[in-house]
Amino acid sequence: MRIIRLLLLTLLILAIPAGSFAQFAVSVMIVPPPLPVYVQPMAPGGGYLWTPGYWAYGDEGYFWVPGTWVMAPAVGLLWTPGYWGWGGNAYAWNAGYWGPHVGFYGGVNYGYGYGGVGYQGGYWNHGSFNYNRSVNNVNVTNVHVYNKTVINNTTINHVSYNGGTGGINARPNATEQVAARDRHTSPTTMQTQHVHAASTNQELRASVNHGRPSIAATAKPGEFNRGVVPAKQAGGPYKAVENTNAATHANANKAAANNATATRANENRAATTRSTENKAAANNATAMRANENKAAENRAATTRANESKAAANNPTATRATGNKATENNAATHSNENKAAKQRAAQQPAARPATAAHAQPAPRPQTAPRPAAHPEGAPRPEKKAPGGK
Repeated sequence: MRIIRLLLLTLLILAIPAGSFAQFAVSVMIVPPPLPVYVQPMAPGGGYLWTPGYWAYGDEGYFWVPGTWVMAPAVGLLWTPGYWGWGGNAYAWNAGYWGPHVGFYGGVNYGYGYGGVGYQGGYWNHGSFNYNRSVNNVNVTNVHVYNKTVINNTTINHVSYNGGTGGINARPNATEQVAARDRHTSPTTMQTQHVHAASTNQELRASVNHGRPSIAATAKPGEFNRGVVPAKQAGGPYKAVENTNAATHANANKAAANNATATRANENRAATTRSTENKAAANNATAMRANENKAAENRAATTRANESKAAANNPTATRATGNKATENNAATHSNENKAAKQRAAQQPAARPATAAHAQPAPRPQTAPRPAAHPEGAPRPEKKAPGGK
């Protein structure tokens, strides 16, 4: 709703001439209720100026800000009431202010000197405020008074807004345009507290009092327990459209609450999704690290197994090679022996040694013969080839 109001306020500022309205506080599309009828309480003393009551707007719709007597922030200052003005798309509240002259307040007849144009309730004279007793409820023994009949040239009604359907048709005159260029002073602290107190009082809501507030005016700002004056009657019939508008606002507030709830739910779901994604990412990262570690371990184990197998195979192969070489050497020796045997077998057998011929026994000699020649020495034996 605040965003809508700001947009409407922007449109109003663009659509309304700069000299028409002084200040903008809030804008709404709901018609302000009529001004209630009430009696002005007595002024508490000199220097107090009357500030008329008006309908303000809050979170619960329109609420009544009671009229009250306010001490002027400085001698010579006068109060220009605020008013509601139609800007073509919504009603904008133009806040009141203090200044040396009374400016434009929408032509609204607030009564008690504020008949729609200017102020006929009194004037400053040598530092003292003189009250027109014909329009003010004052104690003549405590304040400076005078009596001047006020001729009201405006149509007497209780319409609380300017422009739009049923609104007051008035525009700033030359004097009010000059007053708009004066140096203005904001409402006093007491006035601000007065408005705040009214906004928190349920009985002052238009939806509760139906345009007839139980506290229509007070003697001093914020004093809602003593010196109060109730409204005599509502300024007009309480229209059902106000209820419809209230229901519309209630639905808008409910829709806003639902939107806020849905937004929070979406945010929670988004947070849950992000948490799930983060958890999934963490799990994936953990799984990837686990797989990488496992793969690294498997590769390391495979490498170690291969190395161990290679180491195991190398001694075995070496031993097998050595054994085979030994066996080959043995076979070579065997073959060499066999070859030697075969060569030996192929050699001719050794001839046996020639035996000496047996000599026949000597015959008996009849007579010695001459000595015989000595026998030759025996010839040596021939050895067979390869023999020992």
